[in-house]
Amino acid sequence: MHHSPASPLQPAVPRPKHKGSAQLFENPVLERLTHTHFAAPVTIFLLTAAVSLYYGLTRNLLTGVAAFGLFLAGLLLFTLAEYAMHRFVYHLATTTPARTKFQYTMHGVHHEYPKDKTRLAMPPILTVFVASLLFFLFRFVLGHAAFGVLAGFVFGYASYLFVHYSLHVFAPPRNALKWLWHHHAMHHYTQESAAFGVCTTLWDHVFGTMPRRRPR
Repeated sequence: MHHSPASPLQPAVPRPKHKGSAQLFENPVLERLTHTHFAAPVTIFLLTAAVSLYYGLTRNLLTGVAAFGLFLAGLLLFTLAEYAMHRFVYHLATTTPARTKFQYTMHGVHHEYPKDKTRLAMPPILTVFVASLLFFLFRFVLGHAAFGVLAGFVFGYASYLFVHYSLHVFAPPRNALKWLWHHHAMHHYTQESAAFGVCTTLWDHVFGTMPRRRPR
């Protein structure tokens, strides 16, 4: 019987959860490259943000006020990109074997092994590639403004990695940030087709993908 994919507002059936780590590739080199400590990409992105701002300001390509505004714009842009990637790429409909393989490798394995600390961030080689690609893309589209936008965007990426790692490794804090833990936990354990935002619930509110408090 054919079942249509659940809409973003419908609770998804949670996947089975396992401890340890899954093997994605038979090749030991490729398999090793899928594991990393989250501190490596976080450091790379923070350095990229600092160097980008420093270069733009010291070369008089940006003023202080403009740099601050562009930084905030880049940060907001990242939160939208994070939401869109999580919702439309990482959770794309697995309607073909190729899509199923892609989705599992990119994100499905994380849902089955949510406590695997070594797969909560991209490997350093891929991090450098992504940072370089973002720089050339923003530079081509935005000109000098790219130095401010890039800084905010990759700072947002670093913040996302830190928050995501904390959500999966540490117990919920007894303060105002506890709602973030609950929001992401609902995505993993009760409603995979909702709660796509990790650092913020802003876009879940905007696009109507906030999870139900009491899913059916």
